[in-house]
Amino acid sequence: MDASPPVTRVQGLFADSGLAATHEPIDVRQLRSLLRRHYGLTGRLQAVSTEKDDTFRLLTGSTGSWLVKVSQSDEPRTVVDLQTAAMRFLHRAAPDVPAQRVRLTGGGLDSVAIDTAVGGTRVLRVLGFVEGTLWAGTVPNVDQLAKLGRMLARVDAALKSFAHPADTRALVWDLRHFREMTELLEHTSSTEHRRLAEAVFRLFETTVVPGLGQLETQVIHGDYSPYNVVVDELSDAYVTGVIDFGDTMRSAKVFDPAVALANLIGRGEQEPWRDAGAFVAGYEQVSPMVDRELAVLPVAALARLTLRALVTNWRASRVPGRRDYVLAHAKDDWVRLQRSIAVPMDEVLSQLRTAPR
Repeated sequence: MDASPPVTRVQGLFADSGLAATHEPIDVRQLRSLLRRHYGLTGRLQAVSTEKDDTFRLLTGSTGSWLVKVSQSDEPRTVVDLQTAAMRFLHRAAPDVPAQRVRLTGGGLDSVAIDTAVGGTRVLRVLGFVEGTLWAGTVPNVDQLAKLGRMLARVDAALKSFAHPADTRALVWDLRHFREMTELLEHTSSTEHRRLAEAVFRLFETTVVPGLGQLETQVIHGDYSPYNVVVDELSDAYVTGVIDFGDTMRSAKVFDPAVALANLIGRGEQEPWRDAGAFVAGYEQVSPMVDRELAVLPVAALARLTLRALVTNWRASRVPGRRDYVLAHAKDDWVRLQRSIAVPMDEVLSQLRTAPR
């Protein structure tokens, strides 16, 4: 019998990130039983679309709403513990940061292990449900973009001293691995898309890679994006919730704001980097960046946007159950990438440095 082909580095990262697994829906009847037994909770479960976990909103009527999450069977328990520990650390270190709260079981535990029929283990957690509007459902003005930036800087500042045995996990989304993702180009059928992606890979190689080892590292949120931030447009604070710590990891600190910028650049055809400037201005009010961080930030944002577009092409054909969710989150990425990379990087840096603080 022929030996199986070796697993490539990229295939290994996808597996470690839980993006290559086949989705196994949780038995809702079993879930209701576990919630009642361990948390004393009953009510109506509403499914919520997410990237990996089985996620539900639990409407209890008496104790309000909760977010119920059940991890995939191939996600290590230590990784789930990392996500939970990061949220609990934030509660203690920065109680004024509106991160999701973890509900404990009746026995004082922060999760429940579920043994599967095939010998694996899934992890059940109950989190506070953050009411409000997702950032994705709004069009923030300059002041609100600055508030979004300030909140992420507060999260990063609070997590600076946090550590966990699993925080060095390998994730596809960690831009430290971006240069290895050229393998994904073969899944891009469009010549123009491939040309754009190759340009970003070259820019990353010359701008980010040489100083990658000198960038400050710490545990970061990892996915501070419009679908993971809850806002209230009538509130002076604007940001009322920071949710979904599923991509928490130890990486270069500057890659955290780069994720947010990847969701802001290219939205305006005439000024594709304007919103990014307002966000960075807010971030630097709390956490000023040194020159080497600011120099790599726009390229890291382009890399993150490119990575999401490439991963979308890869995943859409391999995880049909999540196809609609995946494609909806990246449908405009190539258009925005084309607009953003057309601006010379020295001009972009000038805009970021001179945005009103």
